[in-house]
Amino acid sequence: MTTDDPAAASPRPSMRTLRFHEYGEPDEVLRLEDAPVPDPAPGRIRVRVIATGLAPADWALCRGLFAGELPRGIGCDVAGTVEAIGEGANGVELGQLVFGTADWANSRSAGASEQAVMNRWFPIPEGLDPVTAAALPMTVDTANGHLHWLGAEAGMTILIHGAGSTIGFAAVQIALRHGLKVVATAGETYAEQLRGFGAQVTPYGEGLADRALKLNGGVFDLALDAAPVGGALPELIRTVGGNARLVMTVSDFAAADELGVRTAFHEDLTDRVEALPEFAQCAADGTFVVPIAATFALDEWHTALDISQSGHARGKLLLLPGVVKAND
Repeated sequence: MTTDDPAAASPRPSMRTLRFHEYGEPDEVLRLEDAPVPDPAPGRIRVRVIATGLAPADWALCRGLFAGELPRGIGCDVAGTVEAIGEGANGVELGQLVFGTADWANSRSAGASEQAVMNRWFPIPEGLDPVTAAALPMTVDTANGHLHWLGAEAGMTILIHGAGSTIGFAAVQIALRHGLKVVATAGETYAEQLRGFGAQVTPYGEGLADRALKLNGGVFDLALDAAPVGGALPELIRTVGGNARLVMTVSDFAAADELGVRTAFHEDLTDRVEALPEFAQCAADGTFVVPIAATFALDEWHTALDISQSGHARGKLLLLPGVVKAND
């Protein structure tokens, strides 16, 4: 069959994207390949990606978390320039700079691509760099969501374990902004900065609970575990007087199930307070920060993966799809 329609005969535009076609370890299943540029479904937009944030959740998706139709992409956090608008997606304009989350569950690719479909987005405030904006969504959502589910309120005391992680670092700032008294555990990399925010800081390691209780002058109202899995949950339970329901973890899910500690998997995920616009504006104003450890080109993704899985990233890792060599 032939056609005289030049558009019908033209090949569909393609893009580079990082995605997986089967579940397994990310270094084994991820591949950087060409794929058709996706069209935004109703209520969605497509952006040309400037930056996408990477997180342990991306590697969990590769291993089968929230399994669904394959292939799928990684990179949930996105900042980019709007280049296509789906039916019913209102309040957004072509060429606008936006940040938010990729529609990773319903698309064959996600933010680690030259172009990406987004299902949630906000304008990037004036004065905020798009790369910095791309570091915010999952970090702010996770930190703010866990504080909300814990019932954190002004006047309460909270121990935030793992304040040197991006989520913990954000949680300290959010808790202080909401009027809580914060004691944080952290290494030397961020200890002084955390003290500058207004938190009291104690090191990780043996004796953590005793040191934290002494700084607080007694038991805490709440505790949040934002550190990589490290066996600290029994100590955190002790800091809240033995009530495991006053503790939440963002990482140690196996121990949480055994000990009765709360995780997001058992919370109402629709019960959220939207915080991204507020903290994006704070970031633009210089009153909120998510540390960025390094940026990489798409074809440097394996280096970013290795750093992330080492547990010593010391900040957010981002891919810059439009950059050939991000660190040159």
